[in-house]
Amino acid sequence: MVAVKNRKRKENNTADRKQRLYRNIVIGMWSFFFGLLLLIPLYIYSVSIDLFGLYGDMPSTNMLENAEKDLSSELISSDGKLLGKYFRENRVNVTYHEISPNLVKSLTAVEDARFRSHSGIDGVGLIRVAVKSILLGQNKGGGSTLSQQTAKVLFDLRVDEQFEGRLSGLNYQLDMLIKKTKEWILAVRLESTYTKDELMAMYLNTVDFGSHSFGIKVASQTFFNKTPIDLNIQEAATLAGIVQNPSRLSPVRNPNNATHRRNVVINQMVKYGYLTQHVADSVKRLPLKLDYRREDHNEGLAPYFRSVLKGFLAKWAKENNYDIYKDGLKIYTTIDSRMQKHAEEAVAGHMAQLQAQFNKEWGSRNPWIDDEHQEIKGYIEQEAKKTEHYRKLVRKWGSNADSVWIVMKTKRPMRVFSYKGEIDTLMSPLDSIRYNKRFLHTGFMAMDPYTGAVKAWVGGINHRNFQYDHVLQGKRQPGSTFKTFVYATAIENGYSPCFSVYDIPRSYPTGNGSTMWEPKNSNGKYTNAPMSLREAMALSVNTVTADIMFKMKPDNVVNLARRAGITSEMDPVLSLALGTSDISVLEMVGAYSTFVNKGVHTQPFYIVRIEDKNGNVLYEPKPKTVEALHEETAYLMLHMLKGATELSGGSATRLSPALLQKMEIGGKTGTTQNASDGWFMGVTPELVAGAWVGGDSRNIRFPSWVSGQGGRTALPIWDRFMSKVMKDPALGFKKTTFDAPATPLSVETDCNRYNGKFPVPDNQEEADSLYQRLAPVPAPDIDGIL
Repeated sequence: MVAVKNRKRKENNTADRKQRLYRNIVIGMWSFFFGLLLLIPLYIYSVSIDLFGLYGDMPSTNMLENAEKDLSSELISSDGKLLGKYFRENRVNVTYHEISPNLVKSLTAVEDARFRSHSGIDGVGLIRVAVKSILLGQNKGGGSTLSQQTAKVLFDLRVDEQFEGRLSGLNYQLDMLIKKTKEWILAVRLESTYTKDELMAMYLNTVDFGSHSFGIKVASQTFFNKTPIDLNIQEAATLAGIVQNPSRLSPVRNPNNATHRRNVVINQMVKYGYLTQHVADSVKRLPLKLDYRREDHNEGLAPYFRSVLKGFLAKWAKENNYDIYKDGLKIYTTIDSRMQKHAEEAVAGHMAQLQAQFNKEWGSRNPWIDDEHQEIKGYIEQEAKKTEHYRKLVRKWGSNADSVWIVMKTKRPMRVFSYKGEIDTLMSPLDSIRYNKRFLHTGFMAMDPYTGAVKAWVGGINHRNFQYDHVLQGKRQPGSTFKTFVYATAIENGYSPCFSVYDIPRSYPTGNGSTMWEPKNSNGKYTNAPMSLREAMALSVNTVTADIMFKMKPDNVVNLARRAGITSEMDPVLSLALGTSDISVLEMVGAYSTFVNKGVHTQPFYIVRIEDKNGNVLYEPKPKTVEALHEETAYLMLHMLKGATELSGGSATRLSPALLQKMEIGGKTGTTQNASDGWFMGVTPELVAGAWVGGDSRNIRFPSWVSGQGGRTALPIWDRFMSKVMKDPALGFKKTTFDAPATPLSVETDCNRYNGKFPVPDNQEEADSLYQRLAPVPAPDIDGIL
């Protein structure tokens, strides 16, 4: 009996213990559960306020309300076309209404199916991930909503040091927990700050699609050459698929992976009711159909212009506390995209032909020659020493010159420029320098002579391979194109275009002891006959120009050229008459525009205004004008310049007859004495343009003066460009004649009225005496000699 009672007591004690244990377990579980419910909010709250500085700062309310990533600054043409961008991350924002519904559905289906219903954190998704990770051992990641991903990208929480606290760096898992928590908090805050549509646009504007494409607008242009609103289903699914891993899923580098991922997106769209199975099956059978156009600073319209402008913008931005690479500025330029296209086509077409002719004439000989027309020995080696590659080798090998030159002469794979496309070849660094030095270069610019707006700018033959700009940066001797300023000085001092000077050899004192200057005509011949100033300029006769320079004095010519727009240093010597001082294409075009603009020089400009990302005007320059010449002087110079196209043997008669029939054209060719530089400056009633052609250095020359003269090297570029412009109805150029002054001219321009009035001198002394008798008078008389 006692035994039975003891057994029952033990059984009851055991049951009590089990009951107490069960009760304790239940209480413990509920305590743990309620503890978590209490601790998790406390933890999240402590992270949000950065308790004791343990967790690091959170983005401020202002940052949330103005949340966006770096934005590219855009260059916009005068006709509203995008010329290019400056960026570290190539990104341009769009609004939700500029995004295709196909893309919104694709992205929602594959990245965040409950995007429209959650408040930043997807509880269902988190539970799903937890179950797969903990219970099933499947570490598949995921669970992040689009809002969380947006927060992560916008604020760089995982890389930005300003968001790190005292616990940062102690443990990787702890760091990730804290940063993940911050993303949850920010996701909820973003959801309370922005609408779902705004968040979708924000995500698509920030995400990286690979191939240097940040944001949906750039990605659409890069992969499909479309705007985001125009994306079809398969294109949208492709882009939505890329974001998971832009490198592995790149449709360019890994098309098979990209196709598979696109089809996964399509299946998800079926799953969530965005597509029918029939449509999905049809789409999945389609190829990717890319129209890939990766944006490159060297590609697109006006790369030389963009490169030069970048220097100005960087300086302006620094002075005004902006960053052109991330502030999303809008830079409105004067460049007309249509004229720019015509200019680039004109340059490419002519320079390819000219280069072929240049190579044919030189044959196996090298074009770097001295004044004795002999090849410069060691020229390439001297040029090699100027390269950064050579300097790096010297820093590495020091005084061991043999090692440096062994490397410089060792062939290696490289890509070089050709007019038929870039060539992959084996070539040593020294050979590549030799190869590139044989290329001719050019600078071309066109502008509105009245406003000063630069309309087209081509600084070279290929910006990727030859980045030096020959419009503004490069300066070369202008040759006979400078003669215009000599004659303009004479006209301003009362001479008529019909005033005649004898084409005979003369000698002039240089002011340097007994040294005399004896200018010769380019062909070495003299007519020994009287020649009007207009004819002398049209035929580019050196003797007449030199004589006018001697009478006008170099200082006066320099002064006029300065007023007309030449800012470069000019040596006030007699030989300046033949263009011996270095001047840029931009200066020459600006100065020639002064003649068309009735004597008023308008400084060339190329920025209309700069706006911030919100459209506020930050910079709006006003054109600078100077009354440089009397209106009559300017008009008479246009009459002089027309002589090159109207007179027999004129230097610009190579221009297309069809072009000459459409409008009045004035022009002036220029060729330097050693055939290093060829120029052509042309003026029309609505546009002024100029071209220079030459080698990389002055030592690279044409085989002869004839082959290197500006009428053959530079004039065809101008002709091609202007012909294209005049045929383009969208540009609307209609003006055919230059505007004459409102008041009658004070001089006679019909030189036929003076025929037979000049005796031919027998010698220079008689010519000089005759010159004195024929000197101009302040009030010209058409019955006398003007």
